Amino acid sequence: MMMLLIVITLVSMVIVYFIANKKGADVVFWVVMALLFGPLAIIFVLFVKPKAELKE
Repeated sequence: MMMLLIVITLVSMVIVYFIANKKGADVVFWVVMALLFGPLAIIFVLFVKPKAELKE
């Protein structure tokens, strides 16, 4: 049972990493959130607004 929770948390961390990276959010923050909250962090990171890129 404990191994299943660890695997779910690790998969959540990878998914959150890619979503946060794509949206330009703070990747380290979101990976830590996935470590603490597991799959709930995936739901929360989906609501993050993408950062607008600076146009020069």
